[in-house]
Amino acid sequence: MSNESMMCDLETGVCGVSDEEEMQVINLKQEEKKITLYYATDPICSHCWALEPVLNRFIEEYGHYFNVETKMGGLLASWEGFSDGANGISKPADVAGHWREVGEHSRMPIDGSVWLENPIQSSYPPSRVFKVIERMYPGKEQAFLRVAREAVFAMNRNIGEDDVLIELVNGLGLNGKEIVASAAQQSAQDLLEEDFEMTARLGVRGFPSIIIVNNEQQGIKVVGARPLETYVQALQQILDEAPKPKKIATLSNKIKEGHLLFSREIEVLYDVEKDRVESFVQSELEEGTYQVRHILNEMAVQRV
Repeated sequence: MSNESMMCDLETGVCGVSDEEEMQVINLKQEEKKITLYYATDPICSHCWALEPVLNRFIEEYGHYFNVETKMGGLLASWEGFSDGANGISKPADVAGHWREVGEHSRMPIDGSVWLENPIQSSYPPSRVFKVIERMYPGKEQAFLRVAREAVFAMNRNIGEDDVLIELVNGLGLNGKEIVASAAQQSAQDLLEEDFEMTARLGVRGFPSIIIVNNEQQGIKVVGARPLETYVQALQQILDEAPKPKKIATLSNKIKEGHLLFSREIEVLYDVEKDRVESFVQSELEEGTYQVRHILNEMAVQRV
């Protein structure tokens, strides 16, 4: 409380601000966020993985303006009849080179060898697991999506296989066998179909797509992995005023989320140059509270 205009008044019986009215109507109900950010994505979308550093910073700084709703888009139902002519992809082996290009460009580690050694047959199984967790354990679904992406992109694991999915879900402290079994039911596919219908209504034709919508159902759609400024400008158009960023959590708090933090993410989140990331980490984190790994030639930090 500011000391400006503070006084103790014998007549009013107030020790405090001198110009307070005797009786006032107050409202302690917090104003609900009226803006929704829809994130149309897929667990095996490489450009979505590349967007992680920027999207996480955008939500970290401006998430107080909107609610985030992540929608699965259904990138790969199966390889039967699938074709991505723009990227020269018609079979699993074609994906490996494309993924490596995205990884080299974004510096978010991508191996890509999974498409040569043990190809993913569909992105629907991890998408259904996401929906089941979202329904049964709200708030845990984002952690699952993150570890699933780490597994497939950086660790070269097939997240379309039940045993991999069970292991990833168990790692979140949930019952992986139960959740993966639930994800195989028609009810889980129905939940996924609801996401497909929503992304269609939003006009989504590619991933990632970010759609920011106000309470009058007017919105701005941003397609592809874009710079932070693009998303801030989109939010500004919806607000009709410049949004004010909030303070970003310290690195010591960020690593408590449990997943890996790659060098590129730290650079974007804290405006640190690549060659200063290691010294920045050492200055921000207590020795013994974290470990440093190098994955596909990129530094990664994780809580011990």
